[in-house]
Amino acid sequence: MAAVVGIHDLRRPALYALETLAVTACYFAAGRLGLMRQLVVQGAVVTPIWPPTGVALACLLIFGIRALPGIALGVLFVVMSITSLQPAVIGTLAGNTAAPLCAYLLLRRVGFRTDLSRLRDCVALVFLGALASMLISASAGVGLLVLTDKLDAPGVWPVWLAWWVGDAMGVLLVTPVLLLLHTVRRPPGPARWKEATGLALIACGLVPLAAYSTISMLFLVYPLLIWAALRFQLAGSILCALLASTTTTIAATDQTGSFEHLTHIEVMIKLQAFNGSMALTALLLSAVITEQHHTRRSVERACQDLVEVLEHLTAGDAPRTRPPPDIDAPRPRDR
Repeated sequence: MAAVVGIHDLRRPALYALETLAVTACYFAAGRLGLMRQLVVQGAVVTPIWPPTGVALACLLIFGIRALPGIALGVLFVVMSITSLQPAVIGTLAGNTAAPLCAYLLLRRVGFRTDLSRLRDCVALVFLGALASMLISASAGVGLLVLTDKLDAPGVWPVWLAWWVGDAMGVLLVTPVLLLLHTVRRPPGPARWKEATGLALIACGLVPLAAYSTISMLFLVYPLLIWAALRFQLAGSILCALLASTTTTIAATDQTGSFEHLTHIEVMIKLQAFNGSMALTALLLSAVITEQHHTRRSVERACQDLVEVLEHLTAGDAPRTRPPPDIDAPRPRDR
């Protein structure tokens, strides 16, 4: 028995170490992926979408607070891959670690559910997990640039806005996808696969056309989002939004299509306005539709239960039928 207990005691630190390494690797991979596309705003390099914030928040929601060391190591490795390790880097390390932690604590406080089946969960993810908590990382990063004289005062607000929106977009686009992959249990039926394949083919053809067209045709993405949300709820809408956001970000950073003759500030504003409105539409619309489906199913179950109860009550309270009188039986004599 002592040997078995010892083996279990050894497995726990080993599993925790593997889990920490996995979180670190995922964060670092997401960081390198995000650095592939950058925008220059007031001389500072920012990323339109910063996926590591979404990875960090998803890991905290799935694994709990024990994922924090892996996130901190991931932030450290990403920063070291960009620049040398200096004392000023501690501010960026602290801000990028504290922002997802703050988002996790706020979401836990309001009773957040990782299946995102309620409208309140999506609203909490948008306003608490993305917009409010990412103020920490943006303020820490821009403040560090100001303190090290790498950013002048006139460029503070544009860079801060681009940093904040990039971190928030990482939460809005990446966190729902990872939570969806974690909670998925049953694949759709063959008929649903056919419709999903058709939707994917249309999206793969229409989204690049809208993003790379010299005429501003990004509005064509919204009918796809509505179709995906109506038929596949969060799984369809958020994947469609992720595809559209990634394709549009590539077009914007290459300054092609409708982004060709715009300045860097205009590219940033147009791209982030499109990405933000699209992510909000995908999350909130899918949540409303999912809630309606759940409400309808609850009403149907309640009606079915009520019918069964009424049938039992009717069967129990029905008057017993008396047998017909026997004609051949002798009648009592009149006195």
